[in-house]
Amino acid sequence: MKKHFYKFALGTAAVSLLMAVSLQSVSMASGPGAPGVGHGPGPVLQGNGPWQVDNGAATISRACALPSSTTMSCDALVLAKDKTNGQSPFGNDLNLGVSATDGFGNGNGNGNGNGNGNGNGNGNGNGNGNGNGNAPSDTLANNTGGLTPAQMIAAYHFPTTNATGGLPGTGETIAIVDAYDDPSIASDLATFDTQLGVAPLPSCTITPTSGPCFQKVNGSGGTTYPAFNQGWAQEISLDVEWAHAIAPGASILLVEATTAGQSDLVRSIMYATPRAQYVSMSWGGPEFNVETSFDRAAFSGTSVSYFAASGDAGLPAEWPSASPKVISVGGTSLQLTSTGSVASEAGWVNAGGGCSTYETATTAQAAYPTYVQSNCAGKRATPDVAADADPNTGVLIFNTNNFSGLNGWFTVGGTSLATPIWAARSADSGAVVNAASVYGSNGINFNDITQGGNAAGCLVGYDMCSGLGSWNN
Repeated sequence: MKKHFYKFALGTAAVSLLMAVSLQSVSMASGPGAPGVGHGPGPVLQGNGPWQVDNGAATISRACALPSSTTMSCDALVLAKDKTNGQSPFGNDLNLGVSATDGFGNGNGNGNGNGNGNGNGNGNGNGNGNGNGNAPSDTLANNTGGLTPAQMIAAYHFPTTNATGGLPGTGETIAIVDAYDDPSIASDLATFDTQLGVAPLPSCTITPTSGPCFQKVNGSGGTTYPAFNQGWAQEISLDVEWAHAIAPGASILLVEATTAGQSDLVRSIMYATPRAQYVSMSWGGPEFNVETSFDRAAFSGTSVSYFAASGDAGLPAEWPSASPKVISVGGTSLQLTSTGSVASEAGWVNAGGGCSTYETATTAQAAYPTYVQSNCAGKRATPDVAADADPNTGVLIFNTNNFSGLNGWFTVGGTSLATPIWAARSADSGAVVNAASVYGSNGINFNDITQGGNAAGCLVGYDMCSGLGSWNN
């Protein structure tokens, strides 16, 4: 596959377009999507916290603020933690064999209460202290409800080597486009890799001869980074860590947009396009009446595979997921047995999807035999594909930034998880993954999801619950 590494200047016309466009204001539903077939009500979304835990049952927090007519929201959802004891509601059920010490001084019997939490624990076992230092930390042992890379790779039968025996994804670059800055992402990625057995990814400037490495830039390629945002830092941790986990041989280029505004994010995509073969976008917002103009500016790479989250609020369709130039990634609930095999995979009740208001279906999608089940009548239907997204079957991430009063290990889901999984698995293949390849004859073995789902329901063949299904090889 041809690699693209060359300097790229924004075209004057494209910049003028981005700056001049006046977007139509579109309302956004404030609650989760309607229950799907065979499911009860969706999870309780608690905005940006504080955490709420009712009788030990987990609730779910959005990492990012809801989108508006001109700003995007990340699609990461975080399982609540009980701040009193710093634990995930799932305890140590997977028995990863990691020490259970934490920054609260409550579970390790030594009562020192200092760990790496607020640093002023009073030694009586509750670690509350009286200072204003760092957020309390949650440890891996306290958060083993989340799936590990090894479990996810085994469940989906993803490759552990490439054709020549090297690491999957070798020779490819995955661009992660997000908003704002995660100042600790390089060190957090290193901890994630060490603790969960993923090949390390050194920091460097990515070139055709650099070998796999990690690079962070701002939206125009510089090193003056945007402001910190705790929700988007959670998103960045999820995207970078899991793209690397599934494609450990690929380079990861993190492009941080100045804000979550549509124009800033589009500029970041434009920067990423000539520098990566795979672009992951775990965010979205309401459709708008000139989005096709943004499509032309953002998704211009003919040999680049673009992936966008379908959303975490059920129907209707979102942008950029609705763009026909993008692979829209929906969500499932992946249940594993005690031995790590798949017990079931069903559509996730809050997975995004729907018929686009403004975009036309690609020829390949419209010609697919069961596209008619969408009732989109020639309009773009989302999602195209799916992967695990249910926060209750979510994954472990490591983030040392303060998020809702905690830091360390978190269990996270949302279509923000499914999107980098698909981008990375595509990088493992080394092939362009677009509408023509997804809906045509290809090497993807789809697990057709026929149970559960959002308000559209999961059907045999194509549906707006999980698209064609999850990648299972």
